[in-house]
Order: sequence, then C-alpha cells, then structure tokens
Amino acid sequence: MTMTYKIRLLLIVFVFGISACQTKNKETKKDNSKSEISLKDHFKGSFLIGAAINDGHIDRSDSLGIQLLEKEFNSITAENIMKWMYVHPEKDSYFFDTTDKFVALGQENGMYIVGHNLVWHSQLAEWVNPIKDSLEMATLLKNHINTIVSRYKGKIDAWDVVNEALNEDGTLRESVFSNTMGDSFLEVAFKEAAKTDPDAELIYNDYNLWKPEKRDGVVRLVKKLQEKGAKIDGVGIQAHWSLEGPSIEDIENSIIAFSELGVKVSFTELDVTVLPNPWDLDGAAVNQNYNEFEGDPTMNPYPNGLPDSVKLQLSNRYQDIFNLFTKHKDKINRVTFWGVQDGQSWLNNWPINGRTNYPLFFDRNYQPKKVYTDIISAKNN
Repeated sequence: MTMTYKIRLLLIVFVFGISACQTKNKETKKDNSKSEISLKDHFKGSFLIGAAINDGHIDRSDSLGIQLLEKEFNSITAENIMKWMYVHPEKDSYFFDTTDKFVALGQENGMYIVGHNLVWHSQLAEWVNPIKDSLEMATLLKNHINTIVSRYKGKIDAWDVVNEALNEDGTLRESVFSNTMGDSFLEVAFKEAAKTDPDAELIYNDYNLWKPEKRDGVVRLVKKLQEKGAKIDGVGIQAHWSLEGPSIEDIENSIIAFSELGVKVSFTELDVTVLPNPWDLDGAAVNQNYNEFEGDPTMNPYPNGLPDSVKLQLSNRYQDIFNLFTKHKDKINRVTFWGVQDGQSWLNNWPINGRTNYPLFFDRNYQPKKVYTDIISAKNN
C-alpha cells in the first residue's frame, strides 16, 4: 500500500467520522426535543392547560412540583388560599402574604392566573354566618370583593366570582348569602367585580353541570345576570368525574348550552377518580364525608399501585374527554387539573379519608403516567 493511498484512506475515514458525529448530534437534538414535549405546547392554539396549586408550590418548597408546573402548564388556580376563611378571616383583617406569592409565581412564568374564589357558602369565615340584614350583607360583599380584586387588578386574569350557588335541581342553594339577599347577591357580586377590574374575566363555577336540571339552572342564572346588565364572561364546569361517568354526550350538551349564551366554557377542576365511592355520593360538595368507610379495603383497592387494566381504563377515559374538548376548542378557553400530581390530589382524602387515588397525569414521583403519554401521542397523530 503506497503512502498516498494510506493518506487518502485516512481522509475518507476522517470525513465519514465527522458525518457520523453530525448525524448523531442531530439525532440527540431530536431526542432531546422529544423529551421536551408538554401539555401546554401540545394544546397550544386549542385552550390553556392549568393546574390548581398548593402551599408547597407557592412557597417554592416543592421544587419538583415547581419544575413540573413550569414545564407543563400555562395557567394556575389557587386551590385553597383565596377562599374566604383564609384571605378574610376576621371582619377587619385580610391575609395577603400567601396570595401575593401565588400571583408572583404566575407572573414570573407568564401564566394565566385564576383567583378562586370570591363568594362561596363553604370554607367561609365564621364571623360572616351571624349576619341577617340584607343591606349589611350587600355592603360586606362589596367591600370583600373590592378589597381583594383591587389588590390584584391587572394581575389576576380571571375570577371565580361565585362558586356553587345552585342545588342539584337547578334552584338556588340555601346559604347565608341567599338567606339574607335572595338571588340578588349574584348580581351584586358580579357587578362589583366588574366595577373593580373591568378587564378581568368573570366566571360562575359549579359541579355536576352535566345534569340537565342543574345545567338549566345555570342557563337561567347566566341569562338573569345578563338581563340585569351584569358582566359574566364564562361558566366554569368543575370536572370531578369517574371512569364511568358522566357520559361524553352529557358533557357535550353542557358545552353547547353554555356557549349559546355567548360565554366561554372552562373546565376548572378536572380529575378522574379510579376508586369506588359510596352509592349515595352526589357531586363534589366538600361537606360530604363517609368516615365509616375509613380503613375499608374495598374502598381503597389499589394502595400499592394501579393494575395495568385500570391504567388503560384511565387513559381511554381521558382520551375520550380530551377528544371532546378538542372538538369544541372554539368554545373552551381553559382546562385546569385540580392538582399537579396524584399525591397532592384532594381525592386521596375525599369523600373517605386516607385512600390512595390516581386521578391526574403525573404520579407521586412527579413522573408522567401512561395517560399522559397516550394523550400526547394521540394529539401528535
């Protein structure tokens, strides 16, 4: 072999080596891009993807949760901290330390921020309950709403103004607000919120809105507010569902019914329980509890993990749900999961305390589950 031939051979090997390295680098970049898939990116252009967050996220102590939140979601909702008992515990006392941090977290990440909620009969400060005079209650509502909304004017994008004001048959729920003011508290609340921050989106939020009677009650509620000249921008459908129900048809009927009112639809509290519940459980009212079932293994069948068959059920259920959401993306502006990962879900302790539930897209180790992978793959296809 001549020296010239050897040199040519070495040059050929060198050139092929560089080419192979470049190809490998491209493949690595491609693989890295695959690893950067996220829910918010894959539903971009359809609707926002949000999560309800807790104190661990807000005070930054849950670093893994923060990483997941920043990567996957573009909207946040305050799970508990903005409810009356926490933010307005005494008549002349407001507590904004944690809510300020919540808003700052959303702003730092360019997220759509949801305040939850301004008026709700549950998790109410005790000092409100003795009020019997309608004028005193109306003044109190205005002051409460004005104080909170004005603090975050231009910072919070949407408010759940009134939460769960209806019974299952669509009639007005009995509460300290309705007992003193009738249904006029709804008008007062929405008008005060709009007056304080005209640019914020104002939402009525409730559960079991797939039920025809309750759905019709919300339609009447929205129409009455519109007739009174109150600003209402959307209906929030809490989506605390199960593997079996509600049917896709019932959910779709509600999307269509509310959008025909000229308002946007949000799915505000999405999770899917995989556990059995007591037969008479109705909806998502937090005052329902079944302590007699604590420790009953039939009510907590998967303490050590889900069987593959149930993982498949959960994935199929969520795929059907998101196929429906995508079909009606012109009517839906936000889908918010009620929690970030399974270990943080309220469904571990409601309606039976101490269970192990798997209702979300990320497991207790902050890793994506089969349902996440299947949803992303289905979206890609």
